[in-house]
Amino acid sequence: MLDPKKCSPQFFDELAKKLSAVLPDSLHSLKQDMEKNFKTVLMGAFDKMDLVTREEFDAQVKVLERTRAKLEQLSIKLETLEKNK
Repeated sequence: MLDPKKCSPQFFDELAKKLSAVLPDSLHSLKQDMEKNFKTVLMGAFDKMDLVTREEFDAQVKVLERTRAKLEQLSIKLETLEKNK
């Protein structure tokens, strides 16, 4: 699961800056405050999401590939055994 506390601070800083960049010019005096608030909200939202890291996802893909290969082998073996009865 993706843990926001383990994400680099730059990730949330960049995301907050991008969000604050779309604010109208009249709100730029509040820009720094908004960036801080965006960062806090984003970290809280990511914390509540059930996300996995890329490494965890890739590991599960490998497990699934091995399982499929084993299932295919067992299916072939079963067909062979059924034919030989």
